Amino acid sequence: MTNIKVLIVEDEAIVAMDIKNRLELLGYTIPAIASTGEEAIKITEQTCPDLILMDIMLGDGIDGIEAAEHIHKRIDIPIIFLSAYADEEILLRAKITKPFGYILKPFEERELHSAIEIGIYNHNLEKELKESKKWLHAALNSIGDAVIATDNKGMIKLINPYAEALTGWKKEEALNKPLGTIFKIINGDTGEKADDPRAKVYREGTFYGLAYNTLLVGKNGKEIPVDIIGSPIKDDMDNIIGIILTFYDIIERKQLEANIKKYSRPN
Repeated sequence: MTNIKVLIVEDEAIVAMDIKNRLELLGYTIPAIASTGEEAIKITEQTCPDLILMDIMLGDGIDGIEAAEHIHKRIDIPIIFLSAYADEEILLRAKITKPFGYILKPFEERELHSAIEIGIYNHNLEKELKESKKWLHAALNSIGDAVIATDNKGMIKLINPYAEALTGWKKEEALNKPLGTIFKIINGDTGEKADDPRAKVYREGTFYGLAYNTLLVGKNGKEIPVDIIGSPIKDDMDNIIGIILTFYDIIERKQLEANIKKYSRPN
């Protein structure tokens, strides 16, 4: 709890002071108390609190939900709503702002304390997850191999720029499409559909290559010889929740092999 700053947004002065006293006894720092939505936005920008306790029904001007929307557009700060009402319409409006908690008045000190601690904890986890995703996307977008990942239903959830170039499908076209629609592969020797890489991963785990002569059929019908590596994506319980395919163009290797065969033939 050390140095955690909590902004209180409450238009009833007595209630606001009661919350302030409770939080200070728990060890939190209260940089200010705002009584209107507009004031909450201004103070948030000035003090950058770690968390906001936002009363929904404020007096004049915008209400707490509108204030939360404005704040989220500018600063990433967890907000916990306070309300004396459990009206369904209010709850639906509040959900849109993705709050980190919703406390009905009157509340116990223990309930308030728990909501703040859980809100801070979940917000930190969310930030770490967002940062990890940024690193992952940066890495996948910069490597020289094509990468496609699917969920456990075979729907594409990730495709990097090199995979877009080889398949001919743009990211916005490929996402949430079945793997077989975007990643069409055939056996170059027979012209028949190659072994399903997703089925192979589920059957064998990680694999290196399908048929000897695997061709990727692009969106424009062009056939490109490729090597494919397939791996499962597993959860903490070792259940497969998707697959990841790494593949690359081997046309130069095929040409080199053809030249070696050509010039190694006896005269």
